Amino acid sequence: MSVQENITESTISVRELEGLGPLPLVIEPQTPIDWRRCFSDIRAVIDAQLESVGGVLLRGFNVEQESDFQDFAKAFGHELLSYDYASTPRSKVEGKVYTSTEYPAHQVIPLHNEQAYTLNWPMRIWFCSLEVAEEGGETPIADSRQIYNLIEPDVRNRFEQRKLMYVRNYGNGLDLPWQKAFSTDSKADVERFCQQNEIEFEWKGDGELRTRQVCQATARHPRTGESVWFNQAHLFHVSNLQAHVRETLISIVGEDNLPRNVYYGDGSAIDEKDLDHVRRVMDDCEVRFLWQKGDIMMLDNMLVAHARGTFKGDRKVVVAMAEPNR
Repeated sequence: MSVQENITESTISVRELEGLGPLPLVIEPQTPIDWRRCFSDIRAVIDAQLESVGGVLLRGFNVEQESDFQDFAKAFGHELLSYDYASTPRSKVEGKVYTSTEYPAHQVIPLHNEQAYTLNWPMRIWFCSLEVAEEGGETPIADSRQIYNLIEPDVRNRFEQRKLMYVRNYGNGLDLPWQKAFSTDSKADVERFCQQNEIEFEWKGDGELRTRQVCQATARHPRTGESVWFNQAHLFHVSNLQAHVRETLISIVGEDNLPRNVYYGDGSAIDEKDLDHVRRVMDDCEVRFLWQKGDIMMLDNMLVAHARGTFKGDRKVVVAMAEPNR
């Protein structure tokens, strides 16, 4: 029986995006209607399907403002989360709704699960397209279960058994200042956060901060029991930089002071060939579609990774998160 056949006398319809398969599952109104008037039907589909397909796309509900998007995300009953221990620049736009990562339009943001470089991440994440780029600007997604299964077993075993150590050096014009990353100007608050979250910290001679944290490479979903590829090694590792940028940075600051890097949990180097393999698998699993104005995409953050394509023209995608894993 299809998903649609399970919905009786519904105000909504459910379908797959043409040519893409079940991810993301599309929810649309049968006739133009505010999402609040059919939220019980929307919620029923999401409760039944999200942890199966991993992500849904709500299209045609005419969401036009950040406040409306925030109301939708909050309607699921969980307090929205702040972006603590951030790794990329963002701005708060409404309550706990933020801009998506504010990198230049020509840069690609590879697939990743939100805050998979930590021990504490959101289980749910929402995106809303308020302004559609003239060209490009997609938010590609991929099934983290599929990625896990396609990683070569010997590579996967090395990552799982040895775990990952993320090393970050804040500020100095090279990365987020620690005040922005931790949303505070207080060193005491930073130290308290680090102690509570198993993050090793060090105040360097110039007053800047270095942190180290050992985290998972894979994870098991707490409700479905499925294994997922769940880390950001391919993003944090210095090999993610263009060769000339990498060489210049290392020549100026040295490897120890790179804005970010990642090692195995014991501090030993990760073979770049393994990371190249991971990147190829992720690329092979990518699902890409064009945004429409007012679209909302809701993901189970452990089951589905997301990315950002290059774009031309103005683009505005905002983000909200909820339900910490611990």
